[in-house]
Amino acid sequence: MSSLRKKIDRMKTHLGSENAPENPPPSANRESGEKTRADIPFLEQWEKENVHPYFFDGEYCLVREKRFPLDLKHGKYRFSQFIDAVSAWHRSESSHPLSAKVFSPEDLFFFDIETTGLGGGTGNTIFLLGQASIEGDSVVLKQHFLPRPGAEVPLYQSFLESINYSTLVTYNGKSFDWPLVKTKHTLIREHLPRLPSFGHFDLFHAAKRLWKHKLERLKLSVVEEEVLGIKREHDIPGFLAPMIYFDFVERQNPEGIIAVMKHNETDILSLITLYIHLTFQLLGIDHKQTAKEIFEVGRWYAYLGETGRAAEAFSHAAESGGAASIEAKLALSRQLKKQQKWLEAVRLWKEVADGQQNDAAFQACIELAKFYEHKEKNIQNAILYAKKAETLLNKEWKMNHSEKNGRLSEEVQKRIQRLNRKILTL
Repeated sequence: MSSLRKKIDRMKTHLGSENAPENPPPSANRESGEKTRADIPFLEQWEKENVHPYFFDGEYCLVREKRFPLDLKHGKYRFSQFIDAVSAWHRSESSHPLSAKVFSPEDLFFFDIETTGLGGGTGNTIFLLGQASIEGDSVVLKQHFLPRPGAEVPLYQSFLESINYSTLVTYNGKSFDWPLVKTKHTLIREHLPRLPSFGHFDLFHAAKRLWKHKLERLKLSVVEEEVLGIKREHDIPGFLAPMIYFDFVERQNPEGIIAVMKHNETDILSLITLYIHLTFQLLGIDHKQTAKEIFEVGRWYAYLGETGRAAEAFSHAAESGGAASIEAKLALSRQLKKQQKWLEAVRLWKEVADGQQNDAAFQACIELAKFYEHKEKNIQNAILYAKKAETLLNKEWKMNHSEKNGRLSEEVQKRIQRLNRKILTL
């Protein structure tokens, strides 16, 4: 009978806060065991913060919804510029992993969770599922809160009912957030719809590619402040969230959890700003982009096999001057080498070989030695650049007795010996 009762209960349509009676009969609550508004401590305080109960399967979770106008500025950008970013991908020929070319702005949803720990096992509880997306002229934020362990069924039901998108956008969500969601869903899957299949834009990996050269840590809060112009004020540290949740479970006072929700809100809204900024960097729209950032964009395109986009970025960075310019010239020369554009590649190698950056100059000299030996059959020039590479390496050796430098020295000496044998046969 108990099992049948549970199945019948699960088939009931959930009762939203607008459908729940203001003062349900106490006897109904006692007999059925179902939760009602009367069972929710501090409900008036919750509702002042736009948090309302969601009833399902005899239990409830709490849902906070908040709307932000598209002209609201969050850091460097207004939310309306997210639509511009998606449109820019539509105009682009790039097949970059972050491209929204096949999506509309409404197809993406920005997602972040709060948990009781950092592990991925069953002992780590997700107590807040947060999401945001574009709806009409607003960004709509929804947060689904677990009022106590054991109420996961309404939590996930509420979440799954509210998502109708193609691609989720996270920060380190591929390795943490979404796998943990899938693990938790598996434990109660017989009570819930299936998790839909999503595409996934993980912005952590993008931030790492573009800014690891200047940021010691790549936490979202650091990227916010150092890159996006977002300064958090009166924000609780993320590491306190588990303790605040455990305190809530014991005392039920929502004050601390509201602060956690606002922390999560900033995380999610910052994902929108970050996606805009990354798009503008990758597509060359950001006119304040540094030479080093342009170079890193080029390296990403080169890794993806987008040779045209890579060469364009490297050419732009090469014109900037400074250390990034030298790196870009060397990287551009390698793209030209692949395309067998030898005259342009040789010109860049000679510029780099005459520069002040020893490591790059060494690499350029080796490339010139190879070119003159194998393409031009000019052994004298090949020896000239091989010996110049040896001199540069000896300078480096004085400063850094590394295993790598020792190995390179052996390779250069073998090259010079081979070239000397060749010249004797001419």
